[in-house]
Amino acid sequence: MKKTLLSAVLLGLSTTVFAADTLTIDSTHTFPSFEINHMGFSTQRGRFNSTKGTVVLDTQKKTGSVDIVIDATSIDTGLAKLEEHLRGEDFFNVEKFPTLTFKSTSVNFKDDKPAFIEGNLTLLGTTKPVTLTVNYFNCGTNPITKKYHCGVDATTSIKRSEFGMSTYVPAVSDEVKISIQAEAFKG
Repeated sequence: MKKTLLSAVLLGLSTTVFAADTLTIDSTHTFPSFEINHMGFSTQRGRFNSTKGTVVLDTQKKTGSVDIVIDATSIDTGLAKLEEHLRGEDFFNVEKFPTLTFKSTSVNFKDDKPAFIEGNLTLLGTTKPVTLTVNYFNCGTNPITKKYHCGVDATTSIKRSEFGMSTYVPAVSDEVKISIQAEAFKG
């Protein structure tokens, strides 16, 4: 009887301890992207090709955390001269600030899925709070890798001048729309 009770308690503790899933960002399926109005004539878009990090999710307790590092040198607009300018001191200043980071402070659920992820974005050495709106979220077994995967599509907007990136404002918009399409896997 004592063994059965002790086993039940230990089993209960182990499922509580291991209920959260830790997932690794899949850098081959994760592309933070941005869009910005260029002088009222067009919308310029770009993305970052190298991202790493971890996501911890406990859907039962409705908690989680996100820790992302984006390689600023991996900026990709499809235009080599523009990318060179964006890597320079006027914009991302990658020599001094080679990464952007996002660290969550809370993951807010609606029903059984994340709806908003609040956290701190660090860009050019300046950290400001941002809220990511989760537009799509799904988890399951990837049919190719046979691993547990989660995918998310989230958006936010920032004012780049608040992070010290004010070159050409207001001709080139201060508001930057950010979209994050990401996948993460367990194991």
